[in-house]
Amino acid sequence: MDIVDIATRDAVEVDASQRLAKVRGVFEHENPKGVIVTDDGYEGIITEQQLLQSHVEDSTKVGAMVESAPKIDRSSDVRDVARMLIEGGTKVAPVFENDDHWGMITADAILDAVLDNLDVLSIEQIHTDSVVTVTEDTNVGRTINLLRENGISRLPVLNENGRLTGMVTTHDIIEVAVRDMDKPTHGDRAGDRERMLDIPVYDVMQSPVETIEIDRSVRDAVEVMLEHDYGGLVVTPTDEEDAVAGVLTKTDVLRALTFTEEEYLDVQITNIDLLDTLQREEIRRNVEQVVEKYQRMSVQHAHVRFQKHKEKLRGTPLIQCQIRLRTNRGQVAGSGEGYGADSAFRVALDRLERNVLELKGTRSDEQYKGQLLRKLNKL
Repeated sequence: MDIVDIATRDAVEVDASQRLAKVRGVFEHENPKGVIVTDDGYEGIITEQQLLQSHVEDSTKVGAMVESAPKIDRSSDVRDVARMLIEGGTKVAPVFENDDHWGMITADAILDAVLDNLDVLSIEQIHTDSVVTVTEDTNVGRTINLLRENGISRLPVLNENGRLTGMVTTHDIIEVAVRDMDKPTHGDRAGDRERMLDIPVYDVMQSPVETIEIDRSVRDAVEVMLEHDYGGLVVTPTDEEDAVAGVLTKTDVLRALTFTEEEYLDVQITNIDLLDTLQREEIRRNVEQVVEKYQRMSVQHAHVRFQKHKEKLRGTPLIQCQIRLRTNRGQVAGSGEGYGADSAFRVALDRLERNVLELKGTRSDEQYKGQLLRKLNKL
């Protein structure tokens, strides 16, 4: 299946020299998933989430906010586009035909197009089962650190009995922070920020939280996410709606669409544009070497995610790297930070190897891998 009938021509373009006030007006009146930014050619995109997550003056030029996104050919295969969106760290990308901007493709459009095929997959097969959680009294400062350290955008919230009571996302925290910054003040702004960081998550979380049972199909989950515009759902054990078995996101589903039957380890990289001296093949080879040390462990898929922070050292940005392996006995991950992608990757790889060591006694389950791939290849 290719995206020729999935991509939309309803793409809005703005010049990089325009002010953000114009873009805010576009999102308010036309409600697009993203806006294409041009400057004598394609420059990148701006999404509504970017605007919500930044407290930038309306007089700022659009070019200062632009983010890179892959250029998608209109005849590309859905699997290839899903991979490009994941590696670009975006849910929106421009579509081109013969080097001319033609329209736009979104993750939602892809998921909607393959919806009828997703009932062959269960949530248990592709969800993230190693979940970071917080409690209701965890403060916002600690929550921000957990989101950053783990390279994630949402955390289930548990009460004192370990039962699910809510969900907190980066959007929830940013919304509170921006609202606080918008209040007129005659006091100490730094003190205001400190007080905000001390707020318990209970005061900013979403509750009740949307959940889905682990034995349901991926189609059921995607229908809920598309209907309510959720980025992800908390996965619960069967008949136990206030316990946490994992999390399923739209990105998890997109990633499942890209699984292949290659003989070598399939490694996906998110935010590949942050690589400096590293090469894709070097990353794959290093991850594969860690896996091969423990041959009794069967790995179906590997995901390497890079994220850039504002902090720099002699011009080199602080990078966070997370490596996650999906194995026959669940998931194992390693994360680390360093100045530059190479440094961050080495730290994450070292921690991954330590964690893989704990799984060295697991038994291979090639049957699971074969079943999953056969189901996905029917799409």
